[in-house]
Amino acid sequence: MTPSTLPNCFVAGASRGVGFEVVKGLRAHGYPVTALIRTDDTRSHLEALGAQVQLGDALDAAQMTAALQGFGDTPFVLVTTIGGKGMTRDEPRSDYLGNRHLIDAAKPLRCERFLLVSSIGVRESAIALPAPVLDTLRPALLAKAKAEEHLMASGLPFTIVRPGGLLNEPASGHGLLTAAVWAAGSISRLDVADLVIQCLRSERATNQVLSAIDRDRSRSEPPVEPWLL
Repeated sequence: MTPSTLPNCFVAGASRGVGFEVVKGLRAHGYPVTALIRTDDTRSHLEALGAQVQLGDALDAAQMTAALQGFGDTPFVLVTTIGGKGMTRDEPRSDYLGNRHLIDAAKPLRCERFLLVSSIGVRESAIALPAPVLDTLRPALLAKAKAEEHLMASGLPFTIVRPGGLLNEPASGHGLLTAAVWAAGSISRLDVADLVIQCLRSERATNQVLSAIDRDRSRSEPPVEPWLL
């Protein structure tokens, strides 16, 4: 792709973690990026990368509709890494509701790919995790499952990436994607971001649900085969 043909990218959950690293990686490849954040804390860091910044709360459907309206008839791709509880104890998890609002806002527009960063342990990949871990993560996993189901039913071209345990470590370059639902292991956030960007650049990843682990940190039994983009 040349700079003039790179699609516009919208990244939700861009303030930290995988979302921030996705923005950083996309900008390094020359993609035009709009970063959605909930508060102004990281605006200067994102703008220093060359990203446009929008403030918005994914739990507010009207704000998500407004955040995407700027694309109009322009094609774009969307990456969302949002999750967790709201600002107050009584607010619902954004894993489902926030992502649902983004999905619904993207449906009438020219969204060429909606990439949802979910988690190993969601839906059929629950077999990858031991029971105590599933019990601990159950509220988040159930919310993410509803988001996955809503996305797959939306009619949008999608990719779902389910990372294993996320590590705050440098990229190893050994991240892999696999369709094996029993895949288990950990992976650095930077390697997840790299795999997300690879998925956006690959038509083969359209309408796929893939787990992401580091091949050197795999706990998968039996071993998994990498899914090639």
